[in-house]
Parts: sequence; structure tokens; C-alpha cells
Amino acid sequence: MQSYWMQMSDAATLLELREVAVPQPGPQQLLLRMHAASLNRGEFVAGHGLHGAAGSWKAIGGEGAGEVVAVGAEVTRFRPGDRVMGRCAGAFAEFAPMEEAEAMAVPSGLSWDEAASVALTFLVSYDMLVLQGRLQAGDWVLINGVSSGVGVASLQLAKALGAKVIGTSGSADKLASLQPLGLDVAICTRAPDFAAAVMEATQQHGADLVVNTVGGTVFAENIRAMAFEGRLATVGYVDGVVHAELDLAALHAKRLTVFGVSNKLRSKAQRAAAVPAFVAEVLPHIAAGRIRPRIDRVFDFARLEEAKARMESGGHVGKIVLRMPAAA
Repeated sequence: MQSYWMQMSDAATLLELREVAVPQPGPQQLLLRMHAASLNRGEFVAGHGLHGAAGSWKAIGGEGAGEVVAVGAEVTRFRPGDRVMGRCAGAFAEFAPMEEAEAMAVPSGLSWDEAASVALTFLVSYDMLVLQGRLQAGDWVLINGVSSGVGVASLQLAKALGAKVIGTSGSADKLASLQPLGLDVAICTRAPDFAAAVMEATQQHGADLVVNTVGGTVFAENIRAMAFEGRLATVGYVDGVVHAELDLAALHAKRLTVFGVSNKLRSKAQRAAAVPAFVAEVLPHIAAGRIRPRIDRVFDFARLEEAKARMESGGHVGKIVLRMPAAA
């Protein structure tokens, strides 16, 4: 089968399409004939830890959807022929193994491209908004970089949970394209200058929950924009800035909570622990069409380099999908 591998170093990122043996599922794994997989910026950003040790080669792709073709001896919930989606290593390939604990049945109305765009971004959003963020109906959510894959997913999930959403982006066109998804307040900026607008929009209440997909350049401004007992989630640093000023007086007086969202140091069991609750609480919104994965563009399997360039250009709104030969 064909599988994409990547080597990342300080100097360059190399992609290589290899011919490798079809993997065999472990006792608690499914083997999928992949139909689609989506790109995630963290896999291509140095420091996120999703691409292996510097200088090493690694099979890449972190989530996707496909048809089950074989199951391990201890698998009980799925069988060959089932349509499945989830997080899995080496998803940019014709076949890939997936842990049963990570696998979710694809809702009947979802396309392969959409199914491939659910697991990573929406599970991350669920972690930020619900598990750690304690989001309540009526809360104000501020999303930096709202047009990113995680940003759009967080917008949709927040709206489904009854929250009000403020989004920042440097593109007025991107912000306008998200109005139909329920974006309540759009702030067109890439600079750390949005706190006053957030306070005005919320009648001086501030943001109850902040989703920072940008990084250190906006951290201090997010603190200034937060409400009493607000929560701040850091999920990425595409700006490359990993150090930021922390106003301890504001943290103290406003009883703020600051937390990170990453799978880098989690065990398999820890990564999979939230999947049952996600299936129970979020998948019904997706199955009913209240949440629909936003697809920016779909690329054929041979065009991963172009798909990666599209992501790195920052021109996308939502998810970028790689479609496998099986789905051609």
C-alpha cells in the first residue's frame, strides 16, 4: 500500500510517499481501508511533538475515516464493513490501524470527507469547552483565529451548547463566511488589540472562556479580555511565540483559570477516555445536522504537498481533507 512519511528538522520538512506492507490490526484495533483523512496544523509545527523526534521519519496523518476490513481478536463493537471515523496514527495511507477505543461509527448523513474532519478538532473542542472549560449556556466565548479547523469546530460546538461567540481573524472575508454558523461578534484583527472590543460587546462582562489557537502574541490581551472566573485554553501557537507576559494581579483578582490542551504527554487510555462522553453528548448534534464539519478544500491523495501548502498559507476556513485512492 501507499503511505506518506515525514521528516522534520530545524531546517526543513520533507514528505515522502512510500510503498509499505499493509499493517495488521492488534488485538484491540481495527484495520481501515481509508477513504479520507484531514490535515491538522500541529503535525506540521515544530514543538507540538506530533511529528516524532527531530530528524526521524514517521508515518503521518492523525485522523480519518474509512471502512473496516479486519478486526483484532478482542474487538467487540465493530466488524468488517462498518463505516468508522476517529483519531489514528498514519492516516495518510490506503490502510491504517485504529484503536477500538478511539473509533466512532459514522452517522448516516455524513460524507467520508466530513467524517474525516470530526475526531481531532471536535474532541479538542470538547476538551476545551466542556471537560476543562465548564462552558454554560449564555457564556461568552472568545476564539482567537476563529477560521482555523479548531476555531470553526469550537464556534459550532459553543453555539450548539447555547453560548455566544466572539471571533478574531485578520480576514474580514473569513469572518463573514462564519456568520451563517452563528458567529455573534466578529473582530477583524491579527494584533493584540481586541480586549476593548470584547468588553464593549459583552457590556463590560468579558469573555467567560477564551480559546487561544494563535499563541503568545495574544496571551496578555486575552487576560485583559476575560471575565471574573474566566477560563483560558491554549491549544496552539502558530505564531511561534511560546513565552508571554502573565498579569498575576489580574489572575489573582479575577480568579482566572489558565489551562493547556494537548495530547502530547497523554497515554492511549487518557486520550481515549473522553470518547464515550463525546459520542453521547456531541455526536447527536452532528447526526442531526446541528453541527456540520466545515470543509475548506479536498485534495486528491497525490497532492498532499499542495494540501500542506494550503494549510501553511493560512488561507483556509475549516478543515483541509486528503481523499484516498479508495474513494476516487
